[in-house]
Amino acid sequence: MKAKTIKSPLLIDTIQRYLLFIIGLFFSALGVAITKKGELGVSPISSVANVLSIRLPQLSLGYWLIIWNCVLILGQILLLRRKFQWLQLLQVPLSFLFGWFTDFGVWLISFFTPKHYVVQILLVLAGTVVLGFGITLAVIANVILNSGEAFVKALSDTIHKEFGNVKIAFDISCVVVAVILSFLFFHKLVGTREGTVIAAFCTGFVVKFFSKYITAPLERFLKKNIGE
Repeated sequence: MKAKTIKSPLLIDTIQRYLLFIIGLFFSALGVAITKKGELGVSPISSVANVLSIRLPQLSLGYWLIIWNCVLILGQILLLRRKFQWLQLLQVPLSFLFGWFTDFGVWLISFFTPKHYVVQILLVLAGTVVLGFGITLAVIANVILNSGEAFVKALSDTIHKEFGNVKIAFDISCVVVAVILSFLFFHKLVGTREGTVIAAFCTGFVVKFFSKYITAPLERFLKKNIGE
């Protein structure tokens, strides 16, 4: 009986934290979908998949994101090798969820077509806020990193450089690759524009804002549910 009383709260805490992570994943995907609707580019980490989805629309943005995330997971395995924690393979089904959530978000707002540049900018800003909210929930859940962040951590651990600096370099690299693909496919800039820059600069501030106001209440809620 004693073992049950110890394990049960831990199990409940784990379950509700993964549920919170999935909710965060949904909002993050919805944020990408809203930003995509602005047609001014998406967040840096999604920019490669966005360009590919425009060039090869046989696969949706969501499925290109799944492929991209799986490439990043493979990259982690190659970088870390024996140090790779097999629990991190949970990133695979979560990547599929993120892709499906993104496609659902795209469908959800498919009825709306922005006709003015101001509206497009507002969609980018709204999408960035929703994306930042989702990232905040995922961070508070504190169960597993998404594939992008996990790849950056694996790379920073391998080359012994600060995570923040590697993250900046990674985001810039994603945008550079997206721009190169855009010019190769279309001979002009498509799928990566000022919206990508806005998302890159603003998402961190949005996460800081939400973290300040919802971290403590959510942690209290999680602990209350396990009787602490």
